[in-house]
Amino acid sequence: MINLTNNKKGKWVVTSGWPYVNATPHLGNLIGSTLSADVFARFLRMNGEEVVFVSGSDSHGTPISVEAKKLNVPAKDLALKYHKIIKDLHEKWQISFDNYTITHNPTHIEFVKKMNLDIQKNGYVKEKEIESLYCEKDNLFLPDRFVEGTCPNCTDDGARGDQCDKCQKLLTPLELIKPRCAICGNTPVIKKTKHWYLDLPKLQDQLKRLIEENEIMPDNARKMCLNSIAEGLPERAITRDIEWGIPAPFKGAENKTI
Repeated sequence: MINLTNNKKGKWVVTSGWPYVNATPHLGNLIGSTLSADVFARFLRMNGEEVVFVSGSDSHGTPISVEAKKLNVPAKDLALKYHKIIKDLHEKWQISFDNYTITHNPTHIEFVKKMNLDIQKNGYVKEKEIESLYCEKDNLFLPDRFVEGTCPNCTDDGARGDQCDKCQKLLTPLELIKPRCAICGNTPVIKKTKHWYLDLPKLQDQLKRLIEENEIMPDNARKMCLNSIAEGLPERAITRDIEWGIPAPFKGAENKTI
């Protein structure tokens, strides 16, 4: 509940979801995320609150790499092209950002590298060799959205290597039934590779307390998060075997990205 009846003014950071720069956003994207945040930021400013409204383009997500592979164009070119399109749309809609940036910039890149090294220093990053899906036609490993298949939980055929959107189940590529390369549709083989993981099981108790004590979190989001914790949080890969991304800062991870 926001109390704006007293004379003490607050300081707010308002954010909206960072769009992937693999396509032009549709009207629902703008209304559901950006416009609602803009309305809230304007409401706060009208009441004399100090507001910083920020967002940016997510240029390093796997959807960008997948789309670039399909179009046979450099991922950086695709990302910068749609970043400009999205910025122009925000200006036409008169979205009142104080700062709209992009993940492909030196400040963000150095911050991400330092943050992950700090997490590793604090004991929450694990290195391990795993089996991973590999497309022999495209000569690449298939993380996250590079692979599609049937969900082992709800049997939906549109599941990806990171999640099934239909049942919201978090997945790994090897859990998919009848996996196929998202680029060419071929059936992948299994190859070994090495990755660095965020040790989420170590953080389960702290995360549970944080979620339970959060007074402003919507009940449906709280329930979904607590259900995931009750099932047991998996270790989540930080690094990827793809060219486009932030260079992984870990020792021995010279050919990996975040």
